Amino acid sequence: MMLKSVTESFATTIHGLKAGHLTDRIIQRSKRMILDTLGAGFLGTSTEVFHKASQYSKIYSSNITSTVWGRPDIRLPPTYAAFVNGVAIHSMDFDDTWHPATHPSGAVLPVLTALAEALPRSPKFSGLDLLLAFNVGIEVQGLLHFAKEANDIPKRFHPPSVVGTLGSAAAASKFLGLSSTKCQEALAIAVSHAGAPMANAATQTKPLHIGNAAKHGIEAAFLAILGLQGNKQVLDLEAGFGAFYANYSPKVLPNLDSYSWLLDQQDVAFKHFPAHLSTHWVADAAASVRKNLVAETDLLPIDYIKRIVLRIPNVQYVNRPFPDSEHEARHSFQYVACAMLLDGGITVASFHECQINRPQVRELLSKVELEYPPDNLPSFNTLYCEISVTLKDGATFTHRSDTFYGHWRKPVSQEDLEEKFRANASKMLSCDMVESLIKTVENLEDLEDCSVLTALLKGPSPPEVASNSSAYNNSITNLS
Repeated sequence: MMLKSVTESFATTIHGLKAGHLTDRIIQRSKRMILDTLGAGFLGTSTEVFHKASQYSKIYSSNITSTVWGRPDIRLPPTYAAFVNGVAIHSMDFDDTWHPATHPSGAVLPVLTALAEALPRSPKFSGLDLLLAFNVGIEVQGLLHFAKEANDIPKRFHPPSVVGTLGSAAAASKFLGLSSTKCQEALAIAVSHAGAPMANAATQTKPLHIGNAAKHGIEAAFLAILGLQGNKQVLDLEAGFGAFYANYSPKVLPNLDSYSWLLDQQDVAFKHFPAHLSTHWVADAAASVRKNLVAETDLLPIDYIKRIVLRIPNVQYVNRPFPDSEHEARHSFQYVACAMLLDGGITVASFHECQINRPQVRELLSKVELEYPPDNLPSFNTLYCEISVTLKDGATFTHRSDTFYGHWRKPVSQEDLEEKFRANASKMLSCDMVESLIKTVENLEDLEDCSVLTALLKGPSPPEVASNSSAYNNSITNLS
């Protein structure tokens, strides 16, 4: 029997995985990911980058449309609904993170909600259909990390733009019932849409990486359906998917007889404030040191602090000594440490420019030094942060964080995850709608018709939305 290529084995796996392969743990973990991603998306509709992406997308029209989450006044072709929702999800860097390093859910979930709404079928798309396609999209992202460098925090390409694009294509292909051959073509097409540089981290462009991954995955599946062809060995070749990695070493996937999901073995991390995952170790360590400096409600005595040392992995795009924008602050070890020391907590509001530019923050930032211990490798699975604060009287307080609450080694409780969702989603939805969404996701595997979910995602009535967004829209130049 002729051995399959790597690309063919991926296509066979995408096509061959069935609902019966899903374990109870996979279903529970993926429902948590879906709820968290929806919350990040609803919150993200308040951001400037979301408004720019949605204004741009309005120039496209189609007879087939899908909802922009929380914005019933905006309906777009499914590709652009997925794009805008993906941008919203990552607009504050509040979405989940996995190991090997990527943001897995944001590239996949918007694809499935857009398709479920835009392409009604008989029988209807069920919640179990959505869960299966979602997990196929997540699984493919994990399986594609063929190179050692993919295990580390990235240096060249932003992973969601690479593996996320193919995960999106895989999820769309599964949801639409593509044959194994068409799945193979969709992967080949998606590779030509993949890739975005890390140079755009900490800018308004970074959220586009997630949006584009979602959009391009749908496009790849649609083009494959129409018969477009690509290289049938695209995952096997260094000149194919291997172009994104050094020391590329692809492997043929095992058969489906006793399939073992990566998500079953490795959970995701959920963030409790909107910033790069590595800063959560910094915040955890800084919070512990602060307890030695002041009582919980007291002000930090900035004048008494002589020096702050952060011992962290060498991740240059999160090394921003004096961030000038919310996006830079979300990618700044230094800012998160100083904000935690000063305020005793990090919230969504911590990244508003008025908070970033406070004189007290700037003074603290000037006292921060970085050290890179050789054993502190840039991996979300092993990194740590140690912070030392030295006072002018010579006293030094030090704390090391090896993990934080929300990391896969210290999972967030379901109760706290739901509270995070309530806080995020209530910015756009009524309390009743928020609770209905929590209940719907909780019972997603039993949902007979996904339209129940997509109807809730629409959000408040259009007049309500219009009154909330008129001030912003008046400042936007009309693209038409």
